[in-house]
This record gives sequence, C-alpha cells and structure tokens, in this order.
Amino acid sequence: MMSVSTESLTKQIRLRIWLLITGLVISGLTAFPIEYELSIAHRWISDWQSDDMLTEWIERVHHGVAETNASHPFIAYGSDWLGFAHLVIAIVFVGPLRDPVRNRWVIEFGMIACLAIFPFAFVAGHIRGIPMFWRFLDCMFGLVGGGILFNCYGKIKSLEKFIGKTYE
Repeated sequence: MMSVSTESLTKQIRLRIWLLITGLVISGLTAFPIEYELSIAHRWISDWQSDDMLTEWIERVHHGVAETNASHPFIAYGSDWLGFAHLVIAIVFVGPLRDPVRNRWVIEFGMIACLAIFPFAFVAGHIRGIPMFWRFLDCMFGLVGGGILFNCYGKIKSLEKFIGKTYE
C-alpha cells in the first residue's frame, strides 16, 4: 500500500500531466478549423479598428489563409497534420500517467521538445517572415509546457526516492 506522501506526489504528477495533455489536445483541435478561427479573430479585430502590429498580423494571416484555401485547399492538409501530431503527442503522455517513474523518459522528451521550440521559432520564423512578437508568443508554448514538465520531472525524481526504484 502506498504511503500518503507517495500518493500525494503521484496525484501532483498526474495533475500536471493531465494539464499538459489538455493543452496538447486543445492546441491540436484548434489546428483544424484555422480559417474559421481566423475569420472570428479578424472580425473582432475589425470591430476594434485598432492599428497595431497584432491587428495587421491577424488581418494578413486571415487574408493569406482564406486566399490559399480558396485556390489551393490541399495546402491546409499541412495544418491538419500539425493538429494530428499534437493529438498523437498527447497520447504518448498516457504512459507517464500510468507509471510516471518507468515512463520518465517521456517527460524528458517533452522537456527537450519544449526547449527546441525556441531555436525553431526564431530561425524558421525569421526565414518565413514571422514578426518577432509572434515568435515570442510561440515560444510561450515551450516556456509554459517546459515549466510544467520540469516541475513534473522533479516530482518524479522525488517519487523515485520514495519508492526506491529508478529506470535508467
């Protein structure tokens, strides 16, 4: 039977993993209706009639996606695969939900992926002409996800000490 401390750590770990899985699923699902979502954002921004960088960027992206989808709808298939990848990555985190110590490697993989967001966003973003403020926004996914996973990793290491088992 597990001690209260072990049960508490396991619950904390699982809560963080569920938070990450939820974020991945939401992020994945929002990749599919991107033109619809952009039309809503564009409508809201048009109502504000603001002349800031965000407004200009959303209008530009909305126009680009709508124009591309009208003449080349198969290009959106790339966004569909992006959404699918988020959902598949979310499934991988079921392993640490079931056994966080044995599947610690998944948490390590997630931390590496979150860290890799930073150079990817800045290099690919520069090449693709993505504004700097948007690249910083993209990096927030790595910062928040990495923070959750780093905290989770520390709790898994503590759990390993409690149960006296590691999988190196």
